[in-house]
Amino acid sequence: MALELGILFALLTMVAWGFGDFLIQKSTRKIGVWGTMFFITFTGFLALTPFVLNTAISLFTVGLGIFLAAGAGYCLAGLLDLEALKEGKLDIVEPIWAFEIVSSAILALVILHESLSYLQIAFIVILTISLSLLSLKNPAAWAKRSKPRALNRLGKRLRKSKSKILEKGVLVAFVSAISMGVANFLIGLGSRAIDPVTMKWGLDLFLAAFSLPFVLRGKGLGSLLSGVKKSKKRMLAMTLFDNTAWLSFGIAMVLAPISIAVAVSESYIIIAVLLGIFVNKERLKKHQAISLVIALLSAIYLAYSISGL
Repeated sequence: MALELGILFALLTMVAWGFGDFLIQKSTRKIGVWGTMFFITFTGFLALTPFVLNTAISLFTVGLGIFLAAGAGYCLAGLLDLEALKEGKLDIVEPIWAFEIVSSAILALVILHESLSYLQIAFIVILTISLSLLSLKNPAAWAKRSKPRALNRLGKRLRKSKSKILEKGVLVAFVSAISMGVANFLIGLGSRAIDPVTMKWGLDLFLAAFSLPFVLRGKGLGSLLSGVKKSKKRMLAMTLFDNTAWLSFGIAMVLAPISIAVAVSESYIIIAVLLGIFVNKERLKKHQAISLVIALLSAIYLAYSISGL
């Protein structure tokens, strides 16, 4: 029963993350990365405070090491996620985050001693290749620019032409995918060692405190509140979806194996990409569309094969 309930929470995470990221992209372009991070985490911190009055101390006793590691990883990954959404197109950035599955699988292999089949490894390779093609605006131009006469000329050309070859937000999205995979794993361990509600509350406090100085150094809280008031319904929906996703994610990793919770939850990229295409009217080139389909199918296969479903 616990496993089935954990999968249901993972599915809830999938839906909430899909809609949450869609709204976060719009928010980062209105109030900035730091403002968005602070608003989401501070509202989550306030909402959960009444429920952790008797358990908050456990963050600094039994789970201090895990909490600090997860907080640092979550902070870095969250910041990079928001920056990638700000810079890039939703249907380009979101599929790259399938690499979170890879990060989590590697950690499960090394730390939890889980194993991958040859077919799963093959699909990881396919996923990597398809996501690389998805990130390129023009593969032919990349190939042409990759044959200079000397290595120094190669570096020079790549630096000059990088913005013409790679889609915006791609490099940030790759790094954020790796760091978020590590953060997911640590959050799962922390949710088990402490409890998911207290862990979520602590991480929100960590990120809100970290992002506040940057908000103050920028346009300040007044500008942030003004931006929130102008899009009140959208901002509230964003923080509701995102905080619900992270809370249900922690619960899922307590009730089900971490690999199952991560794999099922990562299917949220399907929802987010479809929203980007049909609502934002974002367009892909032919090779990108083909790569998107392959990447999504590979991610889905890996998600459910890793989970054993």
